[in-house]
Amino acid sequence: MAAHIRRRLRKGATTTAVAAAAVAALAASQAPAATLADAGSGDPKAAGEDTASGETDGAATGNSPYYTDLPPLVTPDKPGSSSDLPAAGSAEAGIPASVLAAYKQAERTVATTDPSCRLPWQLLAAIGKVESGQARGGRVDANGTASPRILGPALNGQGFALIKDTDGGAYDGDAVHDRAVGPMQFIPSTWASWGQDANGDGRKDPNNIYDAALAAGRYLCANDRDLALAADLDQAVLSYNRSTEYLRTVRSWFSYYQRGTHEIPDGTGTLPSIPSTPAPSPRPGSGSGSSATPSPSPSPSKPGGKPSPGPSKPGGGGSTSPTPKPPTPKPTPPSETFGSLENAGTGPLRATAGQEFDERVSVLARNAVGAPLAKVPVTFTVTGGTGTLFAGGKKTVTVRTGADGTATAPKLQAGEKAGEFTVTAVAGTGRPRTLTYAATVTARQADAIARTDEKALVAAPGEKFADAVTVKATYKDAAAAGVAVTATMVKDPLGVIDNDKGPYFKDADGKPVRTLTTLTTDADGQLRLPEIFADDNEGTYLLRLTTEGGASVVIKLTVEAPEEAAPEEPAPGETNAPEPTETPAATKP
Repeated sequence: MAAHIRRRLRKGATTTAVAAAAVAALAASQAPAATLADAGSGDPKAAGEDTASGETDGAATGNSPYYTDLPPLVTPDKPGSSSDLPAAGSAEAGIPASVLAAYKQAERTVATTDPSCRLPWQLLAAIGKVESGQARGGRVDANGTASPRILGPALNGQGFALIKDTDGGAYDGDAVHDRAVGPMQFIPSTWASWGQDANGDGRKDPNNIYDAALAAGRYLCANDRDLALAADLDQAVLSYNRSTEYLRTVRSWFSYYQRGTHEIPDGTGTLPSIPSTPAPSPRPGSGSGSSATPSPSPSPSKPGGKPSPGPSKPGGGGSTSPTPKPPTPKPTPPSETFGSLENAGTGPLRATAGQEFDERVSVLARNAVGAPLAKVPVTFTVTGGTGTLFAGGKKTVTVRTGADGTATAPKLQAGEKAGEFTVTAVAGTGRPRTLTYAATVTARQADAIARTDEKALVAAPGEKFADAVTVKATYKDAAAAGVAVTATMVKDPLGVIDNDKGPYFKDADGKPVRTLTTLTTDADGQLRLPEIFADDNEGTYLLRLTTEGGASVVIKLTVEAPEEAAPEEPAPGETNAPEPTETPAATKP
């Protein structure tokens, strides 16, 4: 920590007395967050090393200095190995129970509302370690609230950012300047936008580890970041505190916690007792009566008499100002940041072929803090082979969410082909959120089917039935149009045993078939069967018709030879003997 303060002091015009007070505070306490908070407005509060003094660039912490000193680093014997990891050990790997629970709860919550962010709780632990030593080693009450509250020095612009009071002292007790507050060190103006109530007590308290951890998680996920990507993770950490040294420190703890950690009782967390780096060298002339050893001479004055902020390069013979880096994009406030896409209560999507679906697909867009988000374009797309379309004959439509965050697709019109299809809702750019709904088109149904007349159906062996068979299907007493009907010659009324003798239909090639499956009722629900033929077997046969929906009817078919006509009886006085044939008279000679 002292090393960080030294670098920041070189950028500001902080006095020798201020520097000495900061070092003394760091060296004197096991609770670094508390000691810096108690140091008062005279303590150094430098901006991040990559940010000019007096600017916050929207960082969550106001680029305030972090409080826990980086523990001694391990320098592996192997040349070229990384020395960025903290020293391993059971004490350092322990995280207080309430603090660890808060990090893991935040990870689960964000995974529900913004799964594509892929927030790891170890990143929250790394920031919490660097910002407040895991809430001063887990010194929190039963609700997870730090006691006493964790405050940074006043951001009064004396060597660090100048942020005038934005909360009337509500969070930080300072009605003149803002201070970073709580285990995750939010400045009040940022907390006003990103604050959360994660422990359900009805308050958004930056000093509560549950509230602060969830707020930090949502802040890190802003701007559609995917924290599984190294570049996005670096941007997220830099948005929290714009310092490359801060990033390296957080990264080192992140890697450390990923290697393994364990839960320890609240209030028993490890805190640094002395800085692991030398005390800063005060700038000459920064305070009256200073007898401190001068630090390296500043660079020659710029026009106007102000010295360059950086020291001369060794052997360079001149001074160089730090190369400014382009500012990291300021996170969009959570009220404007797209967080998640959820089902807004869409029920089962089922309809009969050719009919309109009763249910409509509806989604709910939420912002980064879980509130409904308006004006989000949602694209709905129908995919599948049933022929189903949205009203107006479209496969794809785009609808914007309303004030309540919901968007509802137009009604669906089922196609004529039974089967399953999907409706996909997509919203968001960069990392779009997607919801997929399964839907089903069922075949048209009938709950009853009957002949339209009662005429007996009879045919002679080898002949066709002279009278056509006509039936009508109904559903709830209304004509059932487009209903599929199966016709089968059977041996029993229940249709369990198919018949291979007796009447039959003909297929397209004129061959006998005794089952037809391609029959459909017309617009009036009626169906006229194809011609039926009799084979040479006399007897009584059955034809069974069944519909989608389970309706059925059994029709009797009779095959019998026609009766021979009986001879006519003679009238009284008449005989059936043939009349004599008149012999022509002989020709006279």
